[in-house]
Amino acid sequence: MVKRGSSIGFFGMFGRSQDLRRLDAALREAGLHPVQVSEGAKLAAVGLMAGRAADPPATAYPPVGALMAYCALGEEAFARENGGERLSETRGRLEAALEAGEGLDAEIILLMLHANLVHPELVERYDIRAEEG
Repeated sequence: MVKRGSSIGFFGMFGRSQDLRRLDAALREAGLHPVQVSEGAKLAAVGLMAGRAADPPATAYPPVGALMAYCALGEEAFARENGGERLSETRGRLEAALEAGEGLDAEIILLMLHANLVHPELVERYDIRAEEG
């Protein structure tokens, strides 16, 4: 589900919606250039966030951006960009989400998996895969 009002812009004539600008900023802050994540994946992430709160506060975006960056960059590159404390926190969120199998973090990880954006090291280490059925 895509949040109503989310906009990627159109030929530079219309600007990106605030939610996508916030997610782009959160991705950059976590060391992942936003162009490395498809617009479809970003729209889906914003939609997942909107499913929890109709208008997520600005503070909701950095944790989502960090988890997306961790998935895409892998542990080593994420640690280089963010330091050990943020690595530990984000790794813990990934592990908790995989254990629980539900919640926003689990949905973000599944989204990244379907977008083929989970680092191979993480796929192997945590045996990340989508269950069919």
